[in-house]
Amino acid sequence: MSQKISEEIRQRYEVVIGLEVHVQLRTETKIFSGASAAYGAAPNTQVSPLDLGLPGVLPVLNMRAVEFAMKAGFALNCEVREWSRFARKNYFYPDMPKGYQITQFEHPICEFGHLEVAVDPAGLAPGADAPQGAEATKKVRILRIHMEEDAGKSTHVEGQPYSLVDLNRAGVPLIEIVSEPDIRSASEAVDYLKKLRNIVVYLGISDGNMQEGSFRCDANVSVRPWGQEALGTRSELKNINSFKFVHDAIDFEVNRQIAMLESGEKVVQETRLYNPDKGETFSMRSKEESHDYRYFPEPDLPPLVIDSAWMERVKTTLPELPEARRARYLGELGLSEYDAGVLTDDFLLSEYFNEAVAACPKDAKPSLYKSVANWIINELLARLDGETGLADVKVRPPQLARLVQLIDEDAISGKIGKKVFDEMLASGAEPDAIIEAKGLKQISDSGALGEIIDQLIAENPEPVADYRAGNNNIVGWFVGQVMKATRGQANPKVVNKLLVEKLRGDA
Repeated sequence: MSQKISEEIRQRYEVVIGLEVHVQLRTETKIFSGASAAYGAAPNTQVSPLDLGLPGVLPVLNMRAVEFAMKAGFALNCEVREWSRFARKNYFYPDMPKGYQITQFEHPICEFGHLEVAVDPAGLAPGADAPQGAEATKKVRILRIHMEEDAGKSTHVEGQPYSLVDLNRAGVPLIEIVSEPDIRSASEAVDYLKKLRNIVVYLGISDGNMQEGSFRCDANVSVRPWGQEALGTRSELKNINSFKFVHDAIDFEVNRQIAMLESGEKVVQETRLYNPDKGETFSMRSKEESHDYRYFPEPDLPPLVIDSAWMERVKTTLPELPEARRARYLGELGLSEYDAGVLTDDFLLSEYFNEAVAACPKDAKPSLYKSVANWIINELLARLDGETGLADVKVRPPQLARLVQLIDEDAISGKIGKKVFDEMLASGAEPDAIIEAKGLKQISDSGALGEIIDQLIAENPEPVADYRAGNNNIVGWFVGQVMKATRGQANPKVVNKLLVEKLRGDA
């Protein structure tokens, strides 16, 4: 049942959102066993005795996973703890054969970070001015980042009295990134998630694939009248696997809670799921508290101790992160805000651009970098479809850089460049080779072009008279005739200059 709330009623309430994001780490093996952590294998083929919960098997911590968690902490402005420890979270479910999950509770590896997001004016109090300048962004505080093992995957077979369990995922390393309830709208939540996903992908610690479960979001949503200090009763929306679904699920839940409060009902603390087909959330179970899980220190693992030397080594491996890269594109390369944003929002696209820039001449002007960016955004992306990804494109970055350079040097026109680009996409051939083989080099020789123009003027006295009577638009017709005579290879700049001179009688 959809919830219809007028804007006037909705503005009486402040929306309060906190996000818990599970990020699968890209390690070769699981967090506490040597079983493969690769995605997509046949069910139950990547399972160790530990994953099965067999007695007498001890966990061994994957130090690569620890370093990935540290990287996330540094990138998100957290305090990375020298001392942390694991705990057992006790619950009984078929996809967790041990009867407990090894996680971190009281002593997580990272705490007290933040991530900047764009302020959504819709989340401000009624009458508040739209934020400007530095106030257009805000810091969403990150309470903690902790490490844990993933559960297996249950598949519920429709119409059957049983479920199927695949334990390949059981034990895959996760970090859970928990924000404070600083988010005030569905749009802010999506902005936070997009930036967070981008960071973990740039770090190389996760592929961030939401469809495959590598990046999963739980949203804690509540509402309260503006001015009320106490938080409202929250609902937890579990395992939302796309940015659109996050936005729509939060929006629906906000309207549902406001409708309940307006009708005098109480909001119940519970876990809810989102049905994208109906655009609704529905109750899954009452929300558990921490005491329901009977946490206690993991007896089979010692505390995790990270010395300062280890921290410094990990810091030196941090790559250029999205915001720093965006600032470099704006400052050093002279890109527009739009181009810098499009490129940095997609890690692979940004890497492609970086490789193309590296292939440009060392003394290149910023205009060449802008042209490379324009070709990637407006030409390359336009030719990609749902089945062809950037990794499958036959045109490599240095080839694209060379094509743009040839256009910049007037060796070919932009129009011819697009034809060459299509051939490059089809064959993977070098632009110079295509231009040479097809005779596409731009004609800039004034003598050769002058002869063609002289002949056109001699054969078309009426258009010449029109021009000399003040009809300057007729120049375009002459340019078209020259381009037709040269199969589009004439340099338009040279043609225009020569035409004006000859039509005036200057040459």
